[in-house]
Amino acid sequence: MAGFEREMAAQRERARAHSRFGAMTTHETSWESVAATQFDGYERLEEEATVVALFRAGQVVEALNAGEEGVAVLDHTPFYAESGGQVGDTGWLRADGVEFVVSDTRKQGEGVFTHIGVVKQGPLRRGAMVLAQVDAAQRQATALHHSATHLMHAALRQVLGTHVTQKGSLVDPQRLRFDFAHFEPVTPKQLEAVERLVNAQIRGNVAVETTIMAPEEAIAAGAMALFGEKYGHRVRVLRMGDFSTELCGGTHVRRVGDIGLFKIVAESGVAAGVRRIEAVTGERGAGLHRCTGRSAAKQAAFLVKGDRDNFPDKVRQLVERSRQLEKEIEQLKGRLASGQGADLLSQTVTSTVSKVLAARLDGVDAKTLREAVDRCKEH
Repeated sequence: MAGFEREMAAQRERARAHSRFGAMTTHETSWESVAATQFDGYERLEEEATVVALFRAGQVVEALNAGEEGVAVLDHTPFYAESGGQVGDTGWLRADGVEFVVSDTRKQGEGVFTHIGVVKQGPLRRGAMVLAQVDAAQRQATALHHSATHLMHAALRQVLGTHVTQKGSLVDPQRLRFDFAHFEPVTPKQLEAVERLVNAQIRGNVAVETTIMAPEEAIAAGAMALFGEKYGHRVRVLRMGDFSTELCGGTHVRRVGDIGLFKIVAESGVAAGVRRIEAVTGERGAGLHRCTGRSAAKQAAFLVKGDRDNFPDKVRQLVERSRQLEKEIEQLKGRLASGQGADLLSQTVTSTVSKVLAARLDGVDAKTLREAVDRCKEH
């Protein structure tokens, strides 16, 4: 729950940032004079770059002073801009006496990467040389979830059928969210099968290979195009052994074993014919979730006076017993209503025009009271 709240808080912050800089993002002409940014983030997480443009409140400025929020554009950058369901990188732009904290990275216009954030030390000036540093821990956590998404997609197609296709996704440092076409809820047994397939691939630890080629060549080679992606004349083909081959411009692990562990935490329906799976990876995500699940199982076993092996049967017996008791209670209430109805009739007062019955019944619910009244009406 805490992870979900952090995710929602991060999404709200990104929405506020987008709103603050909305004036410049709604007019394409604002970016016509800004050259496209060269992205170097596949090879490195930090590099020196030149600030080619600065914006504050949607307006072009020559400098951003300490405490001011704004947008910085570099000639080249290691920061990944939000795309294909993967959130934008966070990190820092630093120089002597200057620090700009990047809270999000987005694309604008024709491939312009915008670094959204606030100046902690400044001023940050246009034309300045800065050291662009991506938050490596956040990038790696995101990469784990993105690579796991591809494995899960392939596993779902094996378990549920080839009709499964991606309908949307969100990949961030905390978790992955994957929407896909399917006509009914995924059963616990099927989810377990998906987990087993993905974790088997992780243990196999094959290298993650990327190849650049034309889209039609990639499709002919068996690569799967993902929902919502826009592809240019050349595309990145991501291959994980013989298990998964897809077109993807996101950032990924070098070997699938880097993912460590994969755990599904939720499955739900989001629209007609569309299901959603949420999952976590790595020691801090899947490992912690698994430990939490084991702890909860131990507590449940203790409460039902069972152990790890038999407590599911114990819980099932308690549920069945509870249902049986509920039926017996309903039957007793019916008998109570019948008996009280008969007793109530003796309290009826007859006038010259009608019969009047006024009484107080304690410990009777609405259903039982209606049944008692109905029996009185029959007499």
